[in-house]
This record gives sequence, structure tokens and C-alpha cells, in this order.
Amino acid sequence: MTAMDVYGPRQQCWCAVLRVVVVVQAAWALVAGQVRYSVPEEAKAGTVVGRLSQDLGLEAGDAESRRLRLVSQGRRASVEVSGTSGALVVSSRLDREELCGKSAPCALRLEVLVERPLRVFHVELEVTDINDNAPLFPAARKNLSIAELSLPGSRFPLEGASDADIGANAQLSYTLSPSEYFGLDLQRSEEYRESLSLVLTKPLDRETLPVHRLVLTASDGGRPSLTGAMELLISVLDANDNAPQFNQSVYKVQLPENATEGTLVVRVNATDPDVGSNSEVTFTAINIFPPKRLKSFLLNTQTGEIRLTGALDFEDVRSYEMQIEATDKGTPPLSGHCRVVLEVMDVNDNAPEVWVTSLSVPVSEDAAVGTVVALLSVSDRDSGSNGRVRCAVWPASPFGLVSTFAGSYSLVLREALDRERVSEYEVEVRAEDGGSPPLRASRGVRVPVSDVNDNAPAFAQAVYTVLARENNAAGAELARVWARDPDEAGNGRVSYSVWEGGVGGASSGGGWRSASSYVSVDAESGRLWALRPLDYEEVQVLQFEVRAVDAGEPSLCGNATVQVFVVDENDNAPALLPASGVGAWSGSSSEAASGSVWAWAWASWGTPAGQVVAKIRAVDADSGYNAWLRYELWEPRGKGPFRVGLYSGEVSTARALEEADGPRQRLVIVVRDHGEPSLSATATLSVSLVEGGEAALAAAGSSSSSSSSGVGLRPAEGGASVSSSAATNVWLVVAICAVSSLFLLAVVLYVASRWAPRAAVLSGPGAATLVCASEVGSWSYSQRQSRSLCVADGAGKSDLMVFSPNFPPPPPPAPVPAAKETHPEAPALLDTSLSESRDGVVVFSSVLFPPMLLLYILE
Repeated sequence: MTAMDVYGPRQQCWCAVLRVVVVVQAAWALVAGQVRYSVPEEAKAGTVVGRLSQDLGLEAGDAESRRLRLVSQGRRASVEVSGTSGALVVSSRLDREELCGKSAPCALRLEVLVERPLRVFHVELEVTDINDNAPLFPAARKNLSIAELSLPGSRFPLEGASDADIGANAQLSYTLSPSEYFGLDLQRSEEYRESLSLVLTKPLDRETLPVHRLVLTASDGGRPSLTGAMELLISVLDANDNAPQFNQSVYKVQLPENATEGTLVVRVNATDPDVGSNSEVTFTAINIFPPKRLKSFLLNTQTGEIRLTGALDFEDVRSYEMQIEATDKGTPPLSGHCRVVLEVMDVNDNAPEVWVTSLSVPVSEDAAVGTVVALLSVSDRDSGSNGRVRCAVWPASPFGLVSTFAGSYSLVLREALDRERVSEYEVEVRAEDGGSPPLRASRGVRVPVSDVNDNAPAFAQAVYTVLARENNAAGAELARVWARDPDEAGNGRVSYSVWEGGVGGASSGGGWRSASSYVSVDAESGRLWALRPLDYEEVQVLQFEVRAVDAGEPSLCGNATVQVFVVDENDNAPALLPASGVGAWSGSSSEAASGSVWAWAWASWGTPAGQVVAKIRAVDADSGYNAWLRYELWEPRGKGPFRVGLYSGEVSTARALEEADGPRQRLVIVVRDHGEPSLSATATLSVSLVEGGEAALAAAGSSSSSSSSGVGLRPAEGGASVSSSAATNVWLVVAICAVSSLFLLAVVLYVASRWAPRAAVLSGPGAATLVCASEVGSWSYSQRQSRSLCVADGAGKSDLMVFSPNFPPPPPPAPVPAAKETHPEAPALLDTSLSESRDGVVVFSSVLFPPMLLLYILE
């Protein structure tokens, strides 16, 4: 890098000329025995100052072989000799101001040493100045204080800036930011330093502009020029050249004649734009009219407040006038003046008066609109607008005021009354005069409202739903109904009675029973009592109406429907029915009901596993879980040749029968329900094991005996004969006819229930609502339609029901899974067969359980 690299392209011509001069100087210096170089300050490290080896007359390569080098003289030279080329190059930053300060020129004397032979050369390096330093003021801000009364042309000396450069780079010029009050004067002399002064060009006014902010800028002569700045903060010192001035020349004030002592009349305000003591103002009252009222007012000399010290009387003096002087504390003091005019105002000091001259209370709640309730008289002792009175009633309804003549009013009824909504009114008659400010008066009138019997008792609920467990104690409280009558006294006194309702239908014995035979209601409290224990098997729903009647004249009444749903308890043990496929029953019907029967059946040796030998059938008078039956083989325990279907009651072979099983098997089967506690019945079945032909003869004999006694047989052997097939077809036709009849009966009952009056329902149609819960789950039904299904040889059951809800439709139920064809041991299933066949007959289950009712097929 050469010295030309320090400058830009715009200075290449100048650099070329400089380079020629340096070469010529070096050649001349070599002749004279000394080499001279010139380099600008701030040249970059690596810049070539001159070809020292060549200028010293050394051959190429001698610089390295003869160890051409600079000899240090204890001062950093910032240049070095390149070992390979022998050129003198810049090694570190060159700062002319650091090396030579303000001295010019700035020359560095270097000694160069070569060996073989040893010689010493003297090299002079001149560092030329560049404009790298901006003008600098002694401080960034200078504060000046100038008197407000200073004359134009006044001079205020300023300290100039300094520049570390030399020559043209240090020639400074100054400029001042635009100002109409100040200018700048710079004087240069060869004998003295330059003199810089701030000159006042226009008179100052502190009240107009108390502080002047100017910027003094210094620029040097370099290219490009560098600048420095200093802020001048000039504060104008105040002079007492302004007199105090009031913000008003005349203060007009109005005070009422009843103003109290100490009332502020007015506060005069005078300001002085000067500062310090020149602006401090004191107030003085120099004149008052009329003079005799001088002691009626007090002036505060510091704040200018004028307060009332005596009473005002409009009839005595109607206006006052005062002269106020404000004086500052300057030298000499200056003063200003104002005038205060006080006008006394007449006040409305008499309030209206209201009297009630006649009052007719209480007012019946059925009083006609326009009925006069009270007569009032209003007056005001003032005159003019202060004596004119306006009247109003509050609240604005249901009463109003009617003016009869001047000062007289009638309080009349404007709207119909309702004692149940508001039993008493506090009416306020308000009077206001036309004074300023107006005065008001009021008179309260109490108007009670007398009651009439215009409200019938209303029950809290239109329908009361009650859950009662069966076998409850007589006299137990079932529920409490409550009706409210907003009337008072006898008009609101309510008595209760059972109005209608009852029990009827098949489950109650076919007759009609009044609801009063089951429940009673307390006439005063509305408590419902049970007159006798309830039996779910006798009555499931008891619906009736309770009437509430008040004691008014004439009396009014209200009705509410009460639905008592009897919750089933497990109070009936399973009852065994004649078994299918058995030879005979041993024991009377009473013994079967008590839970212990005995029967026998036949099976042939070699019968395969899964062959049905007999079927135990039972029924439970309870409902739901309490009527869900399961069958268990009690004896023999272990792995015997027979097993019992858990929910079907079918006795089938567990494996193929062998002669080793013996001629007879005794089975003890226990039938249990799912109630808490569980009830059970026991059946003993004796199965005789014989040859195939003997089993057929035994089955035929038992078939004939069972036919005469009404017991249906099911052969134990799996063969199909013509007689059994014909019997099956007959039973299939009978079953189809029975189902069609039931469907037709259901349609007829549904149509009848839609048109028949709904007074009360147990086993028939009627309005009912229940949310019932048990261990099985919970379900809702209303307007229940009950249907009784009878098994072939058992009692009727009413567990299969059709519901017509009057609630909003519930969410869709979960899909009913398909019934399994093999082992019907699905949960919550109680099996009661209507009919059965070897070829398969549809059997209806009589148990309702959540969330579905299963219909399955027995194979």
C-alpha cells in the first residue's frame, strides 16, 4: 500500500504530483547524505512511505542480507523497514497532534543501520496535517444573565473554540443561530488573540421572553469543514417596569339578603408580570359607599378576599360600592385600581304550607277510579313569584291531584288498586313555590287498602308426585301439599280436602275404591296421611285431586293433582308352576306356593349332552328386580349328568347318559328372586333312566295323564312323531290367534283411553307421572297404559306396559342387542313362558327392566 491509497480517486492527480516531489527530494537528500520522506497523518498501517533500500543505493536483495533496519531512539516511530523489499512502511497509527502538537512542520528523525559493512543513514520523516479534529468549545453550555434594562449595543464577551489541527485546518469562523435580540462580533489582530463578543441588538423584555436559547457554531477551514457547537442560555433579569393590573376594572357581585357572616363577597385579583418583590401585591380599600356600612366588610390585604362581617338587609341598602387599590413592592412602587359593586338580592324565605282538611281511609281495593281519598289546602306567605305554589303527588300513581279552586286540591284515585301487590300507600303531597331558589314543603298521607276476596288459592305445583313404599305403616305421612292465597284474614285462610280420585281395575279386584279409603289430608296443614298399608300387587298408582278452599265470601278454590306411586318391595316368594316335560307334581297348590314341590321325569340311556329333560317354571307376584328369577341346581353338587338353565329353568343333560349313572337321579332345584333380601322356592325332580323304548312309553303315559289334568308334556327323547308335530301346529295356531287378539285389544284400549275422562288410574288409562328408581335402574312414564299378560297356567302379570309420556321426548335409547339363541342368561331377565314348542315359539318376557324389554326365541 502506498501513500496514494490514503486518498480517494478525486485526489489521484495531487498524489501523483506529491509522489514526484518526494522522489526528487529523496534523490537530492541522498546526494546531500540524508533521505527525507513525507507521509500524511492517520495513514493506514502498511502504507509505503518510500523505497528506502533503493534510495540508499543498495542493490536488490541487500536489504535482507545486510539486515537493513531502523535504530530505536526510545520513541515509537510508527514506521518500520520491510525486510524483503527494503521499503519504509507505516506500522501503527500516525497522529500528528500526538507527535508534534501545534508545531509545524512535524518532522521525525530516524536512523537506519546496515551491516557488512556497517553504515548509518539519517532519514527524516515529515508527518503532514489533515483535518481530523473538529473545533471544541470549553463547555457544551454557557449561562449568561443580562439585565432587562440593558441598552442595544451592549457587548458580552464569549470564549472561542480551539482546534488541535494547524494551518488552514485550524482557521475558525463563528455563526449564531437566528435571533432578533442578539448578534455576534469577531475581531482578529496579529498582536492579540481573536476576540469574540455577543452584541445586544434590541431592547429586552423579560415579561415577553424571560429566557433566550441560542446556539454558537464554530467551523474550521479544512476540506471538508468540521464544526463544533455551544448552547448559550441567556436569562433576562427583571426590572420593576410593570404596575399591578386587576383582571376586571369593575367587579359586579350579587348576594342574597340572608347571606351569613363570613360569606365570601368577592375575591379581587391583581397580577404584576414582574418577578420577585416587584411582583408582590398588597390590597387596600380606599373608599366605600355608603360610608356607614364600612364595618360590614373585611378586605384581606394579601389575598384580596372581601368577606361579609355584618348582616345585609335588602329593605335598608340595596347596593354597595368600594374602591380597591393594589400596590407592588418595587422601587419605586407601582399601583393599580378597581371598583367593586355589590347588589343585595331579595330571597324567598317563606316555604309553602300544606294541610289535610279531610281523609277517607281505608280505601277498598275494588274502589272505582276517580274516588276522592282526601282534601288538601296549600298556601305561601310570600308574594309575587315567591308566593305562587305548584303541587304534585309522589308516587305519581295510583293517586293524583285535582285542583278545585285556588289553594285547594283533591287527592283522587287514578288507577285500580290491588291489595295483594301493595297493601298500603305512603302518599307524599309536594308543594313548591316560584321563588329563586324555590322553597318546598310536603305532607305525607297514609292510605291503607282494604281487602276483598279476589284471589283463589293456588298450589305451588299443579301435579304432586309422591313415591311410597308398599307395606307402609298406617298413619304414615306421605307428602305435604301447600296452596297460597294472597288475600288476608279469612279471605286468605285455606282448608284442604281430598276431592276426587280412586283405584279401580283388575289389580284391585275389579271394583272401584275411593282415594279417601287410602289417604286423607289435614285440612289446615295440607299433610297427606296413609290410612292403611299400600300393597303394590293391589295398587300401583293412586291418583286424586286435593282441593284448597278459602274462607272468603263467596269462597274461591283451587285444585292440584296428587299421584302416589307405590314402590314395590320383595314381599312375595317365587311360586312354582307345573313343570314342562315332567311326569307329575307331588303336592297341593298351597304347597307349591309355599315353595316346596316334587316331580319326576324320564330319560333314556345314551341321551346326548344338551338334551332338555324337563323345565321348571315359576312366577313371582312382585315386579322388576324382585320378580327376576334365577334357577340353581342345589343337589347333587359337583359334576353331575344334569344341569339347569340359570334363567330358563330348563333341566338338560350335561353329558351323555350312561348306565353307570344308575336308574334314578334326584335333583333339588332352588328358584330365587333378585330382591333384598332374596326369597326362594324349592322343587325336587326325580329323573328315571330307562331304555329308549321304555322312555317313550313313559312319556306317552305321562302325556295322557297330564292332558287330563291340564299339564303340558314335553318328551325327554329327541325323536319327532306325527302326533307331537300335530300338537305343535295346533299350539302355534293358538299362539298366533292370541297375539292377534292382544293387539286388537291394545288398539281398542288405546282409543278408549284417548277419549275417556281421566279421573284416576291404577290398572287402566289415566294421567300419571312418575320418576321411579330401583336397583335395576330408573325410568320415567306418564299416562300409563297397563296390559296384563297371562301365562298358560299361571296368574296374570302386569309387568309388560305401554307408556304414553306427557313429558318432552327423552333422548333416543341405546339400541337393543339381539337376543342370543343359545343360553338365554342375559342380565335382568325373568323368564315366564306363554307357550313353548319343540320347533320354537315366540315367548314374551313379563319383566320390564332398563333400558330394554327382551323378546327371545327358545329352541
